[in-house]
Amino acid sequence: MDMIGKVRRLRLRDKLSLSAIARLTGLSRNTVKKWLKAAGDVEPKYRRC
Repeated sequence: MDMIGKVRRLRLRDKLSLSAIARLTGLSRNTVKKWLKAAGDVEPKYRRC
């Protein structure tokens, strides 16, 4: 599963906070917030290793 899908699943289905999602994924809270606000299947412009 791609990372943006995982972030959305954690927020919508598991009802986790932005901080909890950031801790689990290793992303910053700002990135999590930006991805959740993005419309549709917007992928990040960089590839996460």
